[in-house]
Amino acid sequence: MPKKVSTKTSLGLDENIEALLAYLLGWITGIIFYLLEKESKFVKFHALQSFIAFLILQVAGIFFGILPIIGFFIAGIISIITLITWIVCMIKAYKGEWFKLPVVGEIANKKVSGK
Repeated sequence: MPKKVSTKTSLGLDENIEALLAYLLGWITGIIFYLLEKESKFVKFHALQSFIAFLILQVAGIFFGILPIIGFFIAGIISIITLITWIVCMIKAYKGEWFKLPVVGEIANKKVSGK
């Protein structure tokens, strides 16, 4: 989707700031902003993407973290992927971009657009 100009949301913040904040604490702030935001599809998209992506990454990290030997290394890789994804998503949201993660982004987009 095209880059958009930032406007105010139902919570009174600029869309790009609110979308960035939806990523701040991963899936926790994702679900909070998804439930609180009533108007902005841009914010709801980023919030839902944050919720789904970071919940999956956290569960995967915990699962592999409890496996002996190899799980430790896989959990480490998941942690690095999580950090990079977190930073990229916050930057893209702040710039006002509809940046979609693979699979998760499509799910969030379909839910928000009602398709």
